[in-house]
Amino acid sequence: MKFLTQPAGKSTRSRVVAVAISLGLCAVALAVAERPALSAESAVVIAPPAVDEPATGGHTETAVLAGGCFWGVQGVFQHVRGVTNVVSGYAGGERATAEYETVSTGQTGHAESVQITYDPSQITYGRLLQVYFSVAHDPTELNHQGPDSGTQYRSAIFPANDVQKRIAQSYIAQLDKSHAFPAPIVTKTDPLKAFYPAEGYHQNYLTLHPDSMYIVINDMPKIANLKRLFPDLYRDKPVLVSTASK
Repeated sequence: MKFLTQPAGKSTRSRVVAVAISLGLCAVALAVAERPALSAESAVVIAPPAVDEPATGGHTETAVLAGGCFWGVQGVFQHVRGVTNVVSGYAGGERATAEYETVSTGQTGHAESVQITYDPSQITYGRLLQVYFSVAHDPTELNHQGPDSGTQYRSAIFPANDVQKRIAQSYIAQLDKSHAFPAPIVTKTDPLKAFYPAEGYHQNYLTLHPDSMYIVINDMPKIANLKRLFPDLYRDKPVLVSTASK
């Protein structure tokens, strides 16, 4: 059973909310939604990376990051200055299994990911990682983010080259050494074999469904945290995917 604002398979909690709403059980839906254990991850103030790429212009680069449900991660980076495109999709598995219902089984090796196209003269790869670790997700949660559980929701960075790999691994070591988080970072740096765009209905999901209970509870706080902690990087108007990817 699918809903316009909540595709099936997102999480047990969100399916319960959607079913409750469809049946008119508003009180049940509200009670499930307000369970504090299922609230959004908290933002953490962290230092910028000590190792980063040079801020150069005249070209664009891409970064592929995974940090839980791609709706919220895409929504965060769509509000970051210097980012020119953010596509929700899948990374870590094979082309044949890069499909939402299959990925949702947690057996494909894929992680829900985003591919970020950016201008390194305006924002560097390291600064993107600072936003990623600080407000986009909780890097100390293993195969789990907010109400969603499974390897498809793991924290992972997919470096496109050796420079990105060095920056990512150096930054993780820096944050762990400084005890920036109350627990060790579990984020993995996995080789980028390929990135596969997700179905069209997943693109721009946060912007298109701002009143979705899942988005309100889990993702809108991330946008507010981006604006609060990174006012120099925040832009009010998001850059959206112009056409459906699949």
